[in-house]
Amino acid sequence: MESSINSTKIVHIPQWHAFTHSKCPRCRIGKVFTGPTYSFSVQKMNEYCPHCKLRFEREPGYFYVAMFVSYAMNVAELISAGVASYVFGLKLDYENLWYFVGVLLATILIFAPFNYRYSRLILLYWLSPGLNYQPEKGVSKK
Repeated sequence: MESSINSTKIVHIPQWHAFTHSKCPRCRIGKVFTGPTYSFSVQKMNEYCPHCKLRFEREPGYFYVAMFVSYAMNVAELISAGVASYVFGLKLDYENLWYFVGVLLATILIFAPFNYRYSRLILLYWLSPGLNYQPEKGVSKK
C-alpha cells in the first residue's frame, strides 16, 4: 500500500549569493529584477516577488532612500577612479583637467545601471527593518 506524502525541503540560500544574483530578500528564490544588469533594454523591477509574493515597494516613495545609497556608491566609485587614474600616470594639473573629467564621466556612465540595481538591493537587504530571511517561504516541494 503506497501513500502519497508531500515532502517539503527547506533550502538555505546564503545571503551574499542571493544579493549578488538579485534575489528576493525574504525567500531568496524569486527575482527582484526582470533582466540583466547591463543590457540594451531598460531595467525593470518586479512589483512582487514571483515566488513568495513579497511587495518590494514597502510603502509609497520607499525607493527614494535608494537614491542616497546610490549617491554614496557613486562618490566611492568616483574617488576610486580619480585615485586610480592618478596612480596610473595621469598627472593632476591644469593641462589634464579634461582627461580627469572624461574619466569621471565615463565612470558615472559605466556604473549607473549597477548603482541603480544594487542601491535598491542594499536598501531591501540591509536597510529595511522587519524584512528578514524566512527559509520557510523558500520551501520547494518534491
